[in-house]
Amino acid sequence: MKTEFRKALIPAEIRSLVALDHKVFSRADWFDPEDWRRYESWWMIVDNRKIGCCAFKRHVDLQDDLREDDENPRLRGSLYIVSTGILPSFRCRGFGTLLKSWQIAYARNHKFERIVTNTRKSNKSMIALNKKFGFKILRTTPAYYREPSEPTVVLELVLHPTKAS
Repeated sequence: MKTEFRKALIPAEIRSLVALDHKVFSRADWFDPEDWRRYESWWMIVDNRKIGCCAFKRHVDLQDDLREDDENPRLRGSLYIVSTGILPSFRCRGFGTLLKSWQIAYARNHKFERIVTNTRKSNKSMIALNKKFGFKILRTTPAYYREPSEPTVVLELVLHPTKAS
């Protein structure tokens, strides 16, 4: 099985990203095309088929769950994983683990000191996957998601601790 990770070409592949997003997530969690323009997105390709993708924001700390202005502040050395998704027919086959491993390797290779991400509290499998790789829960914020209203769980993985820590 040949697996590769390839950067999505923006704007040319936005329609493909939106289509995969619609197959992976519920309607309330879909990104619109403008969202995809703001992210660095990567395809997970297995045997020449796009089976998943992830999206990053570089040098950003996830804080919009705590702030009224819905803005995430810049934070040098922090990689925010905005989205991680695998097509339903490819789940429970180790591809989520492979994608998470790749995300961490990507962060290390690009000299990020930490990774931050978030997910619905009900997404127990994603929380468990992140914990398996050493992510720690930073906080749970109520009513972050809509339709249905649900808390978000914010997780962090420290890659290169600073001397101050």
